[in-house]
Amino acid sequence: MRGARLLLLLLVGPASLCGAFYLPGLAPVSFCEPSQDGQEGSESCKSQIELFVNRLDSVESVLPYEYDAFDFCQDATEKRPSENLGQVLFGERIASSPYKFTFNRQETCKKVCVKSYNPENAEDVSKLAFLKKGMQLNYQHHWIIDNMPVTWCYDVEDGQKYCNPGFPIGCFVTADGRVKDACVMSADFNKKNTFYLFNHVDIIIMYHSGKDENWPGARLVAARLEPRSYKHTEKNDPTCNGLPMEIPAVFSEKLDLIYTYSVKFVENNNIKWASRWDYILESMPHTNIQWFSIMNSLVIVLFLSGMVAMILLRTLHKDIARYNQMDSSEDAQEEFGWKLVHGDVFRPPRKGMLLSVFLGQGTQIFIMTFITLFFACLGCLSPANRGALMTCAVVLWVLLGTPAGYVSARMYKTFRGEKWKTNVLLTALLCPGVVFADFFIMNLILWVKGSSAAIPFGTLVAILGMWFGISVPLTFIGAYFGFKEKPIEHPVRTNQIPRQIPEQSFFTKPLPGIIMGGILPFGCIFIQLFFILNSIWSHQMYYMFGFLFLVFIILLITCSEATVLLCYFHLCAEDYHWWWRSFLTSSFTAVYLFIYAVHYFFSKLQITGTASTILYFGYTMIMVLIFFLFTGTIGFFACFWFVSKIYSVVKVD
Repeated sequence: MRGARLLLLLLVGPASLCGAFYLPGLAPVSFCEPSQDGQEGSESCKSQIELFVNRLDSVESVLPYEYDAFDFCQDATEKRPSENLGQVLFGERIASSPYKFTFNRQETCKKVCVKSYNPENAEDVSKLAFLKKGMQLNYQHHWIIDNMPVTWCYDVEDGQKYCNPGFPIGCFVTADGRVKDACVMSADFNKKNTFYLFNHVDIIIMYHSGKDENWPGARLVAARLEPRSYKHTEKNDPTCNGLPMEIPAVFSEKLDLIYTYSVKFVENNNIKWASRWDYILESMPHTNIQWFSIMNSLVIVLFLSGMVAMILLRTLHKDIARYNQMDSSEDAQEEFGWKLVHGDVFRPPRKGMLLSVFLGQGTQIFIMTFITLFFACLGCLSPANRGALMTCAVVLWVLLGTPAGYVSARMYKTFRGEKWKTNVLLTALLCPGVVFADFFIMNLILWVKGSSAAIPFGTLVAILGMWFGISVPLTFIGAYFGFKEKPIEHPVRTNQIPRQIPEQSFFTKPLPGIIMGGILPFGCIFIQLFFILNSIWSHQMYYMFGFLFLVFIILLITCSEATVLLCYFHLCAEDYHWWWRSFLTSSFTAVYLFIYAVHYFFSKLQITGTASTILYFGYTMIMVLIFFLFTGTIGFFACFWFVSKIYSVVKVD
């Protein structure tokens, strides 16, 4: 951060390098063919390839489910890799599968298992009904090989290829002949009111040979599959051809579902192991639109910000020069504008306790967001490192209780508050308590629905332990040092009798100014917001952290300038109640975020069901609250610096 050149490199560099190199998040694993006696060649080279399965999710439902919930083929050993805090909070449930491969050994139509369903067995009827419901809601498998998603690549509009990190359970043809997008690819899915199960997969595993490199064996660089539906006639010796596997809407006869797979290994030395995620990330929809839109928004926002800053600085310069040239008291009495309210501008606000608590929590969120995005720009929190983003954010929030307590206590003391115990308790418990209560209610709904996203009881206890055992004590420590400090000194004295505020015009009244203040900050983030919501609710990967960090900086600038500009207009109108207004002006961006989230829900998503709707808006309210505190704190401190600055450079008798 020593110069503009370094800053530009940090901002734009990671974004431009995303397509060329991506930190994979794990050490490379070498694979080689087994020896003649069936043993692996060496300790540094594996021959067995494991396929792991993750939760199943849908764009039509917020409720993800574990792989076992749909009665698919299960692994007898059932070993689960360790999951970090972020994976648990996001509802990822990775488990081993019965799909086992030997490196460079091709298999054709190999049977995995047989699932039989008897219409006279209530448990079988329930399992099959749940499987058919998953097909109706277009639930998707998510498979993992060597920590890399097994992708299903297909053609989309304009001849482009999209690689989906998941593939559907099956297809449902409605009574009027309508089908999901995944079913359009097969003309055999032609019976109405019928379910077609994808019970076979053709897997292609690509590897980069290490013959000419300094490492043994080979490294996997891509894994793709094609889902198929086959009605196998022989249980012991299935043949993967013929008619698709139909499941009638009315279950009346005994049904056998035979699951099979074929696997083929292809050598591809053109793809480097370090960039093996590129073909997935580059195929994400709207990537080119994002580049153009972000640059367009950047130019517009910087141009508007430059104009605002120029006008404000020139006007202020003239005001200060004119005020400082006045020597006679008669001229001073005839003067009007922001200088007249110098005796009231630093009068403590109403509800100063609540404002100081919001500022403390907003500071904590601001520092957490800045550090998280910075590490994400460096590639440390890439999609390959599952759960790292959420883990980093939660751990940072817990460890940043000290600045929250310090800022809250210092501002509360500046507001001449005396109930310091209440202040520190509210700082440590109010906003986190609201978020946890919302999160707990959402978790209860997930638990009742049997979703894999339901947080285990042990994890909830661990989160509470981190909150009360680490964050709260750190907040108390920060508040202790904050109260030991002297109150922030103001450049002018405050009069004992408040000055009467003259009648305000429509545009200088509080509500219109607050509503207008959030428009420009929201205008610079709504494009990124679209892609972030896509990654959360439409299960698309988000990796443009360089752009996101750049938009974060633009958001800081626009929130600060919009708040300062409106604060100046209100002071010129002799309205000195700027404390809360400066916070609410920029934090009103969160209201626009909520409105956009509502629009996104009704226009972009296909979510159905009461539980999914409640979950969507419940989690959205957490996002809105965090954004409210974050943006409001930015606007407040920008305005606080501005007001202190202008009143410190004018001569006041």
